[in-house]
Amino acid sequence: MRRERMEPFLKGGKGMLLAYDQGLEHGPSTDFDDRNIDPSFVMDVAAKGGFTGVVFQKGVAERFYSGKVPLIVKVNGKTSLPKGEPVSRQVCSVEHAVSMGAKGVGYTIYLGSGLEAEMLSEFGRVQEAAHERGLAAIAWVYPRGAAVQNDVSKEIVSYAARAGLELGADAVKVKYTGDSESFSWAVKAAAGVKVFMSGGPKAPTDEAFLEQVQGVMRAGGAGVAVGRNVWQNQDPQGMAAKLRAAIFGA
Repeated sequence: MRRERMEPFLKGGKGMLLAYDQGLEHGPSTDFDDRNIDPSFVMDVAAKGGFTGVVFQKGVAERFYSGKVPLIVKVNGKTSLPKGEPVSRQVCSVEHAVSMGAKGVGYTIYLGSGLEAEMLSEFGRVQEAAHERGLAAIAWVYPRGAAVQNDVSKEIVSYAARAGLELGADAVKVKYTGDSESFSWAVKAAAGVKVFMSGGPKAPTDEAFLEQVQGVMRAGGAGVAVGRNVWQNQDPQGMAAKLRAAIFGA
């Protein structure tokens, strides 16, 4: 059943997700330019770029989702304005995500935050509601907070991946450790749960980012959930083609 829930987002067991949920957390001045501030532009990139899924917050999904790519609705969120221990709370119900045509829901957990218990509990309820309706429950697991010194270490990233398994996620989105050997331990820790690399901030070069993607695939990862490294690129479709080659071999 777990495989069936993720099937809409996979091609040969691998996936390439286009994430565009950054506007709530980062604001419009950090990541966007005159082109990619328009959600319809990103929806078009997803449809023409061969992406196997697109990630929107509910307001963007309500207005701009075209139905051309399987939808993941991000059901929690926060802004960058408050200080202190990070916490992201639910802002969209699973039922509403279904009404918009979603095949999956995403939820961020800041593992290691002093407020992690709230997110763990809430994700438990989201996961159960999603599975009752046949939707995939995908956990963004980002170790963060005063207790976390190095959020890309082998130990921390594998902990994040394992937490997704233990919490019943169908897939996890985690940061890259920096090399395929150490990232393979995170894949093993997930024990069959699909592991996607978080695309993160725009890489200094396309080649540097693609090297990370290739490392993920060598490690047995499922693919990437990437945003800024595609829709901030001067040639988004060209980058999409390079990602398809790295992930699917075509």
